[in-house]
This record gives sequence, C-alpha cells and structure tokens, in this order.
Amino acid sequence: MPRVLTESERERFLTERHIAVLSVAAEDGRPPASVPIWYHYSPGGNIRINTDASRRKAKLIKRAGVVTLVVQREEPPYQYVVVEGTVVDTTAPSPLEARQAIASRYLGEEGGREWVRSLGDYDSVLFTIRPERWLTADFSDDQ
Repeated sequence: MPRVLTESERERFLTERHIAVLSVAAEDGRPPASVPIWYHYSPGGNIRINTDASRRKAKLIKRAGVVTLVVQREEPPYQYVVVEGTVVDTTAPSPLEARQAIASRYLGEEGGREWVRSLGDYDSVLFTIRPERWLTADFSDDQ
C-alpha cells in the first residue's frame, strides 16, 4: 500500500525534473484533453506552463480555468503527485525569461536558450496555476 508524501517530500518531488501530464476539460462531449508538458514549480508557489496559444490545450485551459497536472516517477520506486488547480494568470505572449526558465529546466541553460531561440516569435501563452488540491503516493515501502 502506498504512503502519502509529506509536504516537504511533495515539494522536493515537484522541483525535480519530470514530464507532467496536463488534463483539462474538453468540449462537445469529448473526454478531457491530456497532454505531456514541461512545467516550472517553486516550493510553496504556483505552477507555470508555457505553450503555443493556437494549440487546442491553450484554448481549453482558457475556457475551463482549471486543470489537473499529474507528475510521476516512471521507474521504481514509483511515486506520483496529482495537482488540481485554478489558472490565476494568463500572460500572452509569454515573457522570454519565463520561456527560457521552463526550457532550461529540461534542457540545461544553453539547451533551453537554444530551444527558445529555435522557436522564434511564435504566439505563446504562459499559464500560472494555483495548486488547490493534492493527491500523492509513494510506493517506496512496497519494494
């Protein structure tokens, strides 16, 4: 049986580099849209995600105003954090420093800058999400 992560364990886990899966309500009776996404998180703060403003997920996030983010460790010991949150800020276009910070988290400083540079001046949007509910699990003791 998994145990619940403590707040400090959850904070540490979210600051580690993981690909998240973002889910947001869809329209026309379709199931929720779920997509892998990069994110930025500072302990005790909000979650920030950046995407192309013309993408379906961006339009759905704007419309719904709430999202679920699933962050998981895919190798043993399995752990995950599910965050339900409300979009508290939408900035378009995304500030360059925010795009670089998120990309650098996954690609390193130089790689992040190069990734952002390679995208040019696309129509970006930065969503800031306030975490409101958490669900966590740590399967370390099951090993």
